[in-house]
Amino acid sequence: MSDEARIALVTGGAKGIGAACCRALAGEGFRVVVHHRSSGAAAEELAAKLPDAFTACADLADSEAIDGLVRELKERAGRVDVLVNNAGYNVNAPMATMKLADYDAVQAVARGTWYLTKQVVRRFMLRQGGGRIIQISSVVGHTGNAGQIPYTMVKAGLDALTKSLAQEVAERGILVNAVAPGFIETDMTGELPAEVREAVLSRVPLGRMGSPEEVAEAVRWLATSAPYVHGAVLHVNGGLHG
Repeated sequence: MSDEARIALVTGGAKGIGAACCRALAGEGFRVVVHHRSSGAAAEELAAKLPDAFTACADLADSEAIDGLVRELKERAGRVDVLVNNAGYNVNAPMATMKLADYDAVQAVARGTWYLTKQVVRRFMLRQGGGRIIQISSVVGHTGNAGQIPYTMVKAGLDALTKSLAQEVAERGILVNAVAPGFIETDMTGELPAEVREAVLSRVPLGRMGSPEEVAEAVRWLATSAPYVHGAVLHVNGGLHG
């Protein structure tokens, strides 16, 4: 793959939905950057299986680390054609008992997502004359979810970021959309107690959890097709919410 290959940066790309997005975009000919914060072994293992992919480590809660990531991308790739903002953080606790530090930790990653998006738009996409930005939000940003108030706030905020940024950059050839997964088979949902899992499935018309690959298919479509889809939130949730 040449140095002029299209570049796709997937944050939180080492596992779960992020890893599925990396594989899907590599299948479309992108040179994929597998971002991680602390999953170096998994990221390297995935990158080794993808054509000319490489890993990048950065704590999205640290703006200086993001600046370093942008410099690395400039040096190693020279461009970013697709940014998939998949990385996130969650703390489960009722509002009455949640610590302020936990709230801040969840919000810090959201702040980092905003800052990384700003830098990618400014340093790459505006200069290139285009690009695509895809947020991975969540159904809970629309429905709410008890015990996850900071997380639901962040996910709703990603949809708002999508709609507002889409209005700012429409004339610059940059498409901005979001994918809002429902309940997906990941490490996080795998830890749900059986009774909680059954309660969740009872609310999903299709009667099953989704797969990371089904979310990645929506990301692939937005990254490679859909030229008139802009400022949209695409729900991938088996009919749970629309």
